[in-house]
Amino acid sequence: MNAPAVFQAALWMCGALFSFMAMAVSGRELSGEFTTYQILFFRSVVGVLLIGALVTRSGWGQIRTERTGAHLIRNLAHFGGQYGWFFGLAFIPLAEVIAIEFTAPIWTALLAALILGERLTLPRLSALLLGITGLLLILRPGLGVAHPAAFAVLGGAFGYALSYIQTKSLSTTETPLCILFYMTLMQLPMGMIPSLIDWKTPGLHTLPWILLVGVTAMSAHYCMARALKLADATVVVPMDFMRLPLIALVGFLFYEEMIDIYVVLGAVVMLSGNFINVVAEHRKRLKLKP
Repeated sequence: MNAPAVFQAALWMCGALFSFMAMAVSGRELSGEFTTYQILFFRSVVGVLLIGALVTRSGWGQIRTERTGAHLIRNLAHFGGQYGWFFGLAFIPLAEVIAIEFTAPIWTALLAALILGERLTLPRLSALLLGITGLLLILRPGLGVAHPAAFAVLGGAFGYALSYIQTKSLSTTETPLCILFYMTLMQLPMGMIPSLIDWKTPGLHTLPWILLVGVTAMSAHYCMARALKLADATVVVPMDFMRLPLIALVGFLFYEEMIDIYVVLGAVVMLSGNFINVVAEHRKRLKLKP
């Protein structure tokens, strides 16, 4: 890994960070007009058009699959994750949403052990314990301080974790564009059908936000994937942790959201556990290299 590659990875991560922040702000703006289901439907419509254009350019043969069931399980889990995330944006501070979202690696480690049979090493157990400790600091159960939407975001983080496990399984046989194609295609009716119960036709003033939430939902993951291809996770993941202070700043400047010290402390504890695990996994890969 050379310096130019690391610099390019940093630029891609800047794109990912901007995309995640823009998606959060557009989701917050749309939540005042539409239900969470309708926001997810709009996101999928834009996603289908974008991914369809990319697949047209690179070849439709790659979307042939014999694993429709696996795609469906992944997308049910991912849709649940997205629902919890966007639902939380409407009710709790942006920084709290992102902090709780960072519990996804905790659930991923547990699910990988249960489903894939991966071993819970000491670093993974440390990350698990620190993650739970950080989560308890943020939610403070029993004190009546957590908004119910925080638990929706927590459920969403579990959904993301399950989708990560399914993505790892699917990536052995499917291309990234194939996975994204079925993600947008399958999640389109998941958002559309419940949206019809309380449908609201978008006005012209909402179209920029709809376009932004759809584009950034795709660009965030694309930029992160490009960054991970250029640099090790030990370089990329700490950059992703910058999402928390940046989104806290956005919440303060645009929505006058005060920064909760318990959210900050919980996030620091949680991210420390994640970082310990990432460094340990990196060292393990170096030892395995011939």
